[in-house]
Amino acid sequence: MDANAAAHSQFFDTAPGIRLHARVSGPEGAPTLLFVHGFPEFWFAWRRQLAAFSPRYRCVALDLRGFNQSSQPPSVADYAPKRLVADLAAVVDALGAPLYALIAHDWGGALAWSFAAQHPSRLARLAILNAPHPVPFARALAHDAEQIAASQYMNWLRREGSEQVLAAEDFRRLFAMQDTMDDAERAAYRAAWQRGLSGGCNYYRASPLHPDEAGETGRAAAFAASLDVARTRVEVPTQLIWGMADRALRPVLLDGLEALVPRLRIERIADAGHWLLREHADEVNAVLARFLAEPVATNAGTADGRLT
Repeated sequence: MDANAAAHSQFFDTAPGIRLHARVSGPEGAPTLLFVHGFPEFWFAWRRQLAAFSPRYRCVALDLRGFNQSSQPPSVADYAPKRLVADLAAVVDALGAPLYALIAHDWGGALAWSFAAQHPSRLARLAILNAPHPVPFARALAHDAEQIAASQYMNWLRREGSEQVLAAEDFRRLFAMQDTMDDAERAAYRAAWQRGLSGGCNYYRASPLHPDEAGETGRAAAFAASLDVARTRVEVPTQLIWGMADRALRPVLLDGLEALVPRLRIERIADAGHWLLREHADEVNAVLARFLAEPVATNAGTADGRLT
C-alpha cells in the first residue's frame, strides 16, 4: 500500500486563531497512531512510518504549530510549552482519546513527554525517538560539559535573525544538518521551509531548556533544581528508541530515566544519528511494530487490545 498516495489532509482548530494541519492515512476505525515531528521537519518526516503502519492503523502525522501548513503565529509567547502541549491535547481529543499510541521525535518528543505526564488517560502507550525527558535534559544542560557543548546550537537558534541565516543560500545550513536526502526529499523540505522558519526558532526562544548564555551564571542549574520531578513522571508504557551517534543529544540523557518512566524500555541503535526515523527506518519500524503489537493495561485496568 502506498500510504502517501492514499493519505489526505485534515485540520484541527486547537486554540483561538490556531489551526494545525495533519496528513492522515489508514482505515477509519482502526487504532489511532499520532506522529509528531521535530525541528526543522514536518509531517513528511514520518512518511516511511506511514507506509509501514497505515495498512493496519489510522495514522495521523501532524504539522506542529509554527511548521509547514499549520498556523505560524508571530509572537514568541505563542510557543510557550503549555500552549504547545495544549495543542496536542486538542488534537488527541478530536481524534477520540485515548490514542493507541503517541509516537514522537525531537521537539515533538519533548511535547510528548509532557503530554504523557499530564494526560496519562489520553494515550495507551508512548514511543519516543531521540528526544530527552525534561529532567535529565535540564540537569545535563546545567552540569554535563559534553551536553552543554553539544547544545550550544540552541542558544544560536534563540538569537534574533537566526531564521534568516538558516534560509540563506537555498537553506544550505538546514540541508547540511541532514546526513542523507534525495532530490524528492529536498524538494519537499524546501517547500515546507519556504512557508516560514520563525515558528520553529520560536520553540527555542520560548523554552527555558537551554544552556546558560553569555553573561548568565547558574540560570540553567536553577531551572533544573526548580523542576517538580513528581509532575514529570510518565506512567504509561513507553518505548524509547535512541540513536547513540546523535551529535546533539548525548547518551548521558538516558541516565536515571527508569526512575522517571517506570514502564520504560530502551532500544539503542549504535550507528544511528538524530534523523533515525528516516535513515534507519527499517530498524525503527521493527521496534515500533513489536511495541504496538503488545497488549497493555489501561488506567481502568483492562487490556487495550492486541490487533489481530
